[in-house]
Amino acid sequence: MQRAITSVEALGTAAGLGPASRTAVARPQLPGSLLGFVWRVSARHQIALSCLSVVVFLMSAAPLEIQRRIVNDAFRGGQLRPILALALLYLAVAATEGLIKLGMNVYRSWVSENAVRTLRLDVEALLIGLQPGATTPGALGVETSMMLNEVEPIGGFVGVSLSEPLLQGGLLVTVFGYMALIQPTMALVAMAVFLPQAVFVPVMQRAINRRVAQRVTALRAVSTAMVAAGGAAQDPRPEALIDQIFALNMGILKLKFSMNFLMNLLHHAGTAAVLAVGGWYVVQGATEVGTVVAFISGLSKVNDPWGDIVNWFRDLTATATKYALIALAVNTLAQEPPRAGEPVEAVE
Repeated sequence: MQRAITSVEALGTAAGLGPASRTAVARPQLPGSLLGFVWRVSARHQIALSCLSVVVFLMSAAPLEIQRRIVNDAFRGGQLRPILALALLYLAVAATEGLIKLGMNVYRSWVSENAVRTLRLDVEALLIGLQPGATTPGALGVETSMMLNEVEPIGGFVGVSLSEPLLQGGLLVTVFGYMALIQPTMALVAMAVFLPQAVFVPVMQRAINRRVAQRVTALRAVSTAMVAAGGAAQDPRPEALIDQIFALNMGILKLKFSMNFLMNLLHHAGTAAVLAVGGWYVVQGATEVGTVVAFISGLSKVNDPWGDIVNWFRDLTATATKYALIALAVNTLAQEPPRAGEPVEAVE
């Protein structure tokens, strides 16, 4: 993380956003890290969302066990009434889990939108507090870009910053724990599918992060050039920057799609392996058909959480890079001389 912050500072300096050389004044500044900002704007809400996440993932194994019992009872020639009762129980559990998720998603969205609003107000307050003529075209272009483009994904991440990994990680642990309890060998086969992803996902994500940081810097440079030209791109440099942004966007998309392809391929490979091993165990009488069905459902159930964790990690690293850039720019603007009449308190 320290290397990432160092790289971000280098990018900010290249974009003309290095530390101010003038005497600093005490004005509100953004926290230096994304985690600090998340905690400042939503600490109590993060705790509440975490509690909801725990409730959801603790319920996640119940539908799998109910499915297993329904299938086994059907193959054993069980009576209709217990099977219908289990089916109704399955529906009730699924509905309860879905309603809790619905409430949690609405709550997350509110937290995210509130963070976006807070971040925009912070940036706007800094701009209004600047002395007329003190802001350079470069700083104004950066501020405009931040207000319009950059704060949205940063604030949007706040709602899922803590509850998402807790929820999805809890789902993975709960489902894999249930699988290991009913059939350890098949659980090992299922877990082996996800091991290669621990290798290629971080590597590909680091490549994405580099392009994200370069894109943010290029977007700011375009905004600065257009503001300096009075709204018209008279300088030929913005055209080259726009081409660079296009190339960076395509590189990011190719990496994302390639990562998704590899993850989906491994998921289907895991399903095939479970069907093969489970089918053999059923033939040998070592397990029941309901267990194989529960494993297939379990793999489908953990595929989404695993993908969500990967997406969360992707968003975390990309958003941390974006936030470090915006915090550097905002805190640099905070060093501008204040308007006349604005109280100044020197910072030692």
